[in-house]
Amino acid sequence: MPYHIAATAWSPRRVLQARTAHCLEGAVFAAAALRVLGYPPLLLDFEAVQDSDHVIAIFRLRGHWGAIAKSNFSGLRYREPVYRTLRELAMSYFEGYINLRGERTLRAYSRPVNLARFDRPHPGWMLSAANLWWIPEHLVEVPHTPLLRPAMIRGLSRVDQRSLDAALAGHRPH
Repeated sequence: MPYHIAATAWSPRRVLQARTAHCLEGAVFAAAALRVLGYPPLLLDFEAVQDSDHVIAIFRLRGHWGAIAKSNFSGLRYREPVYRTLRELAMSYFEGYINLRGERTLRAYSRPVNLARFDRPHPGWMLSAANLWWIPEHLVEVPHTPLLRPAMIRGLSRVDQRSLDAALAGHRPH
């Protein structure tokens, strides 16, 4: 499914109809698909500096965390369920989470958000024709756990050009 750049928050149904999604829509779509398969519809939000935040759908299989994600950057997509903790899973995104200046930008991750919490206030949200803006609004309010200490942040180096080129494989400019 191609990545699209738009100020939208489509439901899974709208994503299926359009056959395109950006990060948030891809994560919500994946969480809904996981729900159909019997998993809780969980999202994890990443906060970044000098960059866009990122949202992933997470799942647990045999005690280990994995993720499904949609991104314009090649290193910010799917993760096999091999991570013992959510911190380990979040750190697996660190090296690939870079901006166009080659800076490593990932700083924090949220606690898991179960989209089932929205079933009562927003029944039928998975099939809605309306944008689901209340999901990203909620994600901004969720407490986030820092991944790095200030001294670590000060010591970060930029990525080399080859790594930046690899991260941009298939990238669509805004």
